[in-house]
This record gives sequence, structure tokens and C-alpha cells, in this order.
Amino acid sequence: MPALFIAGAGTEIGKTYVTAALTRRLIAEGRRVRTLKPLASGVPPLDHPDFAASDTARLLDAQGLAPTPETVAACSPWRYVAPLAPDQAAALEGRALALPDLVGWCRAEMARAEDILIIEGVGGLMSPVTPDATGLDWLKALGIPALLVSGSYLGAISHALTACETLRLHAVPLRAVAVSESPGAPTPPETVAAAIRPRVAAPVLCLGRDAPCPDELADVARGPQVSYPSRRDGTGEPGRAL
Repeated sequence: MPALFIAGAGTEIGKTYVTAALTRRLIAEGRRVRTLKPLASGVPPLDHPDFAASDTARLLDAQGLAPTPETVAACSPWRYVAPLAPDQAAALEGRALALPDLVGWCRAEMARAEDILIIEGVGGLMSPVTPDATGLDWLKALGIPALLVSGSYLGAISHALTACETLRLHAVPLRAVAVSESPGAPTPPETVAAAIRPRVAAPVLCLGRDAPCPDELADVARGPQVSYPSRRDGTGEPGRAL
């Protein structure tokens, strides 16, 4: 059963747009996809008018699921109203989350998934998810490959390469980098992708805001992990299979 973690090079860069597009594409192909965002900040109550714009609502819509108390809880069991890092948002509500509980819940979902499981992270790769753990700690504990989402804003190239290097140093398999179009960015996503591509040993793809999922992006979620040609980075270290 393929499982994929959607990580971000930063926050508010389009992870959910990419995740939703990928989910819709795979479902249209007849795949049984379960897409989750276990930890979500900035989510108003279900009966609030703004709920429809939340990440949880967008992912349920991509799966063709109506937003009910049951489907919302099944997609995002840990939801906080404040649009802050989860540990801060939880503290405002007098709540707390331990990494083992989050990882245990995700592993249970991985065990019962029928086909493809997609888990969207929260914030950037190094954003705190609990008082003592980051998104990277969460991803490493799950032991599944990552799809890294970058924006196309000024500074996105450095942020994306820093996140890629962090994943490499922590031996997290990187399936691909998806450059998501940032509204009002000074350059198109293709320019950002072209700068990232020769420096990363994985496919680098582009996705416009609310655009359909490209074939290459769907490929990374379908089947077993693949290997990419070795390359040498600035230290002379050979690239490794991802």
C-alpha cells in the first residue's frame, strides 16, 4: 500500500492545493485514495461559514466527501481554531498533543488503507507540531516518503533547497518537489523549478493554483519507490537513490 507524506518548504505555500489536486487525479483514475490532514490549525467549527475554506474542508471535497462531524473527525482528528503553529494553537485551547499519539493514529490509518494513503503535514517541515517535536520528527517516525511542496515567491528557491537538504541529511526518501504557484510572485513557478531541478536528485514539477494535477505528479503517488540517477552535490558526495 503506497503512502505519501506531503511536506512543506514553508507555510501558506499551497500544500493543500497540491494535495487536493493529486487526490482528485488518483480518484479519477479509479484508485481508492484516503487523504488525511491529521493535524490542522485555523479550522473553524463545522457550522461556521468559514469552514468551507479550511484545509480539512478542501481535502474532504477532493475526496467527494460531505463535511459531517464524522468525516471531519476522520480526516483531521486534531483541529485548532487559531491559525498558529499547532503547539501554540493547542495551548490557547488548553489542549496538548504528544507525538506518539499522532504517529500511532497515522500508523493505524496506514494499516487499514485499501490502496493509496496521503498524509498532509502542517506548516513547514521544521514547524513545531507538539511542544517537543517538529514536522520532520513526525515524518521520520512514520518512515514513509515525502513529496515536498514549495512556493514560487521570492526566496522560495532557498527554502526549497534547504528543506531538500534537511530531508537528505535525515535519510527521508524524497519522491518529488512540487512548485506551487504563489499568487503575486515575481516569477512563474517554472523559473523556480528550473533553479531547483539541477540541485535535487528527484523530479521537480510545477502546479498552478487550482490547476489539474500533472501526469508526473500522479506518478510519484501510484507505485513503489523509484530510484533516480546519482548526482554530485557541492561537497562531492554522490547522490543516492531516493
